[in-house]
Amino acid sequence: MKILFKTGLLGLSAAAIFASCSSEKKSETETEEMVEVVEKKTPSLTMLWESPATLETVESVLFDESTGKIYTSNIIGQDPTAKDGKGSISILDTDGNIVEQDFVTGLNAPKGMGIANGHLYVTDIDELVEIDLESGDITNKWPIEGGQFLNDIATEDDKVFFTDMNTGTVYILMDGEIMKVSEGNESINGLEVSADGVLYGLDASGLKKINEDGSSEVLNNVVTGGDGLISLGDGQFVASRWAGEIYFVDADGETLLLDTKAEESNTADIGYNPSEKIVYVPTFFKNKVVAYKLDY
Repeated sequence: MKILFKTGLLGLSAAAIFASCSSEKKSETETEEMVEVVEKKTPSLTMLWESPATLETVESVLFDESTGKIYTSNIIGQDPTAKDGKGSISILDTDGNIVEQDFVTGLNAPKGMGIANGHLYVTDIDELVEIDLESGDITNKWPIEGGQFLNDIATEDDKVFFTDMNTGTVYILMDGEIMKVSEGNESINGLEVSADGVLYGLDASGLKKINEDGSSEVLNNVVTGGDGLISLGDGQFVASRWAGEIYFVDADGETLLLDTKAEESNTADIGYNPSEKIVYVPTFFKNKVVAYKLDY
């Protein structure tokens, strides 16, 4: 919000000197100056809709800007490490209607998702899975040596970054090869690549910037153990904690946007529609996605 104030300034006129008089006459004139004061807006979330509660153990949401489709990864079961072949991916429209319940089936415990190279990528316990965006067919799998609990995904052009929460490792898939990007990130989960190509993550230490050499620097040490991460640009982020909290984070600190712990409604790996500023929240055991309008 911008507020304009008028302030009066006193000015002293020049003395008028006349040939017939040696005295000086002073006068005061008032001028106006506009001073702009910018009042910082408090960021907030306003609920828009809820999907049907048929997305069993919904862990992650991904919005595809090019098609308007909303993808959800569904663990289907209580165990996020079970190799039971029950996991799936569903498609929603932007009103929360389920367009295709079983777009992809036969996964185990799918979690983070990302789109690159014309494919959908999803982490599945100890392997990265590639899926055809049109048919939903699984087109490739990359088993991760030593992988234990693969979690979030972030993409940039043809690069696919993903985390292993148990080993504290960030990986990249590039040109068909899997490589380690960074290690020693305790309980790392959420990943995001900003518009200017910087990689950010959420781990036990908080929100951090991950450098190209694998080192990192903590930007916020309050929002620890985060799950989903959104970069809004200009050093602003939205971060979720699985237990039921969503925060707005910037250089000034953090603002709690949503707290659903009392309702036992989780806030797992959130998705985002940047053009409409809508945050999509997977509620895990509540089996639905809730959409919120972000105002900041």
